[in-house]
Amino acid sequence: MTESTPRVAIVTGGSGGIGRAVAERLAADGTTVLVHYAGSPGRADEAVDAIVAAGGTASAVRADVADENEVAALFDEAERRYGGVDVVVHTAGIMLLSPLTELDLDDLDRMHRTNIRGTFVVDREAARRVRRGGAIINFSTSVTKIALPAYTAYAASKGAVDAMTLILARELRGRDVTVNAVAPGPTATPLFLEGKEQSVIDHMASMTPLERLGTPADIAEAVAFLAGPARWVNGQVLYANGAII
Repeated sequence: MTESTPRVAIVTGGSGGIGRAVAERLAADGTTVLVHYAGSPGRADEAVDAIVAAGGTASAVRADVADENEVAALFDEAERRYGGVDVVVHTAGIMLLSPLTELDLDDLDRMHRTNIRGTFVVDREAARRVRRGGAIINFSTSVTKIALPAYTAYAASKGAVDAMTLILARELRGRDVTVNAVAPGPTATPLFLEGKEQSVIDHMASMTPLERLGTPADIAEAVAFLAGPARWVNGQVLYANGAII
């Protein structure tokens, strides 16, 4: 890769919500983006179309993030189309809420497969393939610190992401590849807002000194910082939550 060659990013979960905002933000910085999706090809195409309409370069590929063969094929496709991978942003995850005593263990297993195994599989492939000067950015959650009721299993799965992030950063000594995680607070995505009464949303917004929810664009700015200029930020969990904690 030369200075004139655009950097290449894979954004998992890039078809909607925070993932799409990240994909569009990186593309706005001149990064070529491979938008990963699991089950929404139409939404992935919309994300790609929005990037292309804004003058960027992007395409979409489907994969199960917990399947090592499909993830390897995802990276193969990025290398085939664009010559290599410089940035991997792993936003893909699921959130199933319930008090611990009432949680269906099948839901626990689903979150374990996607949030823990999926992060491990994506990070393993990224660690093998990301070029020098690159960045691996995982997604955690501020709930690991806020400790909201009903988030036990989800927060536990993201606690595992924190551990993987901190250790992988040290395992990549000598590679000139940074590894960090972004831990959003309450963010106004359709997934977050769905099914919540306005009073609950207002209460969550009032918890921050800025007196609002985060936006996907807020989180994407943090990712862009870690993906580009933040070469001396490594092995960290960045809490992007408006000082809710």
